[in-house]
Amino acid sequence: MNSFDEREKGFEKKFAHDEELQFKVSAKKNKYIAQWVAQILGYNSDQEKEYIQAVIKADFAESGDEDVFRKVKADLENHNIPDNEIRKKMDELNEKAKSDFK
Repeated sequence: MNSFDEREKGFEKKFAHDEELQFKVSAKKNKYIAQWVAQILGYNSDQEKEYIQAVIKADFAESGDEDVFRKVKADLENHNIPDNEIRKKMDELNEKAKSDFK
């Protein structure tokens, strides 16, 4: 095997690893967001587990965080939490999720 093939395989492995890590960070972030919202909504542990799954499923609607943001915003509609506070919390929990994998 020549060095070009070895480098190509190395890049492929790194890409696969990076994609897997990003998926894990995103799932952890969604879990944290769901736990935060479930606490605000006063959910018990069973309801929280169901809600976590609902938020994770919502994230598959489109790439990025807008699908999760829309779900959370709709679910918190009666709690008068401003958009910027929701987005700030999402950013904070994303950083927390990243630090979990360092």
